[in-house]
Amino acid sequence: MTQSDPVGLVLGTVDATPLAFWVAVRPGAYLQLDDVVVTRREVPGREPVAISGVVTQVRARHEGAQFESDVFAISAGQLPAEVQEAAEVTTTRVEPEVYVPPRPGSAVMRATGDERASALYFDRMERRIPLGLGRDGAAVFLNADFLDGTRGAHVSISGISGVATKTSFATWLLYSVFHSGVLGAEAANTKALIFNVKGEDLLLLDHPNSKLDDDTRAKYAELGMPAGPFRSVAVFAPPRAGSAAGTPDVACRTTGVDAFYWTLADFCALRLLPFVFADADDERQQYTMVVHQVTAHLAKVATPADGGVVVDGQRLNTYEDLVDYVTAQLADEETRVTWGGQAVGLGTVNAFSRRLIGSKKDLGRLIRGDLPRRQHSIDTSEAQVSVVDLHNLPDRAQRFVVGVTLRTEFERKEKAGSAKPLQFVVLDELNKYAPRDGTSPIKEILLDIAERGRSLGVILIGAQQTASEVERRIVGNSAVRVVGRLDPAEASRPEYGFLPASQRQRVLLAKPGTMFVAQPEIPVPLVVEFPFPSWATRPSEAGALPVAAQRSVTQGTDPFALAGDSLDDIPF
Repeated sequence: MTQSDPVGLVLGTVDATPLAFWVAVRPGAYLQLDDVVVTRREVPGREPVAISGVVTQVRARHEGAQFESDVFAISAGQLPAEVQEAAEVTTTRVEPEVYVPPRPGSAVMRATGDERASALYFDRMERRIPLGLGRDGAAVFLNADFLDGTRGAHVSISGISGVATKTSFATWLLYSVFHSGVLGAEAANTKALIFNVKGEDLLLLDHPNSKLDDDTRAKYAELGMPAGPFRSVAVFAPPRAGSAAGTPDVACRTTGVDAFYWTLADFCALRLLPFVFADADDERQQYTMVVHQVTAHLAKVATPADGGVVVDGQRLNTYEDLVDYVTAQLADEETRVTWGGQAVGLGTVNAFSRRLIGSKKDLGRLIRGDLPRRQHSIDTSEAQVSVVDLHNLPDRAQRFVVGVTLRTEFERKEKAGSAKPLQFVVLDELNKYAPRDGTSPIKEILLDIAERGRSLGVILIGAQQTASEVERRIVGNSAVRVVGRLDPAEASRPEYGFLPASQRQRVLLAKPGTMFVAQPEIPVPLVVEFPFPSWATRPSEAGALPVAAQRSVTQGTDPFALAGDSLDDIPF
């Protein structure tokens, strides 16, 4: 049987509608979930109507059997019966738009080539981003208009940690964006900021994967891209704890890593104190008033002094010095009003002081007055992909870095006043930084990005184990929704209502590398398998850097025009 032969006929024993119908599968043929099919309907006085769809359920049954035990007699040849397979098809496109049902008995064919592209709206995508391969082995695409802000923006990726390969898909998506040619001339200036929160896998994006085989290279070629590492990557890591020289706290690479930290002068002048308390506590708690009052007072009275600061004539050289000084001023009845405000009681001051003192251990290596005032900030302008390593930091310090960095980048884009070039932000554990309940400075920034980022060219690619625990407005503003392997309880939540019933069951079985991708143009989420990463995801896979790239990481130059991504919890 050739591809052009009918794979079955439209069933007449089940209602056929313009939006869904069943197909009786021919003997010797088969239909599987996610197959794309097409049938035609003759309409008087008009051109034939092509009704295309995706198989969303398949079944097989004995025709002629009355009781469940009949299966034994039928198998032994004692009862006459036939095995019949049928497939449910959910309509994706009707062309031309004459919404009539297919006629029972009409031939149904697998959609290939132009018919498949039409059924999945690929023919309407002027700029297509390869997502991976479908169940039929052909390429599946994302409309770039729904990613870059033209008609929509932002991506939400959900799935079980370590199984759903969320970060792997996010970095693969970035690789596809940067290397598919969809950005055109804008590719050289488009940037990506990736927060690495688990292990050091994302710190090797610029190394080729030594385990890449010919089959994987062929998959990349089929998707129209080269198989290789990201070609313009900058890595930033916090100073090693106890290091007086500010050595980056990284084990897997010895070159191409810059330490990041903030001076005490930065901390005061840039008003960074609220991010010390960025743990999604309710803003209605009274001690938050002290936070804002102290922040404003520090910005007013602190003056830089060789990395440290001078406050009211007293020199402060470390973050610990600053914390001790602030808490002492708040404990003193004579200075409490000046530092904490008029309507602040001792209990509120104590609540603030306890939390501030508790931050000394976590933030001491990030807020410094003892290191030379060289380039110490996270700079996304030098490379196309900037990876900020957080995995060695405690939770409070991770929140501080994420909040301050996001605010800096968002304010930079606001000042630029243009949506071009794009700035992608990849953030895992979104349910920690923007939980459904409570509020925090980080959550407010992420909400701002979700609601206004599209107009400013800031695109959020957020990953989380449970979309049900993420702020609704952030998930709701994501034009593209991606789901990997899910927990059964999570899959039943209304946040996954865009998945058909059969796909809600299938996400419980999805293997690593299989993702369900929903985009606005296509009525049914598409199931894709994305290729094994062609960049190193762990030290054991890291091939040698090209000579030019080795020069770039030691001399601080960028020899390439393009760049790359990040990776996930585990490869496949």
